[in-house]
Amino acid sequence: MDSLEEEVRQLEHTLAQYPPHTVVFYGSSTVRLWTRLAQAFPQVQVLNAGFGGSTLEACGWYFERLIVPAQPRAVILYAGDNDLGNDRKPEEVYLFFCALADKMQRHLPNVPLIYVSIKPSPARWAIITQIRAANTFIAAEISRLPNTTFIDLTDAMLTPDGQPRPDLFEVDGLHLNPVGYALWQKL
Repeated sequence: MDSLEEEVRQLEHTLAQYPPHTVVFYGSSTVRLWTRLAQAFPQVQVLNAGFGGSTLEACGWYFERLIVPAQPRAVILYAGDNDLGNDRKPEEVYLFFCALADKMQRHLPNVPLIYVSIKPSPARWAIITQIRAANTFIAAEISRLPNTTFIDLTDAMLTPDGQPRPDLFEVDGLHLNPVGYALWQKL
């Protein structure tokens, strides 16, 4: 977690500038790189609390420092992609989600948590079985939790023959491009 500390400190400073009761988008670089997030959701005040390279484990670790003080109206979470990319098992990613969801229930029990499924990207297509397993475990847990929703974007991000849609991704095959973000906004 030490490698993320500087970016987290900067994010803490940014979050302190925002009023409470915003909709906080929290997670990895897929969130951080959504530079037109406020324009995508003009009907609500949004706050981008993404930090590059973060994992679901890191999101749980920094939750009390970043999310609790923000006093969010809702939290939209995208993380887990990097955990799997770092050879963590789907069961571990599930446990990281459970730890974060537990913190939500303890610190922000009336605040909705919306979890966006781990995306099927060309760069991580070799681990699609692990991505699907982690999504399945997390979706099952979410079905038992109050104020928690699972948004599964998988099918919308695949071609009719079941491959990742290249038109949604930057050249790195991992991060979304404007077309990909427009799809996420719609869904």
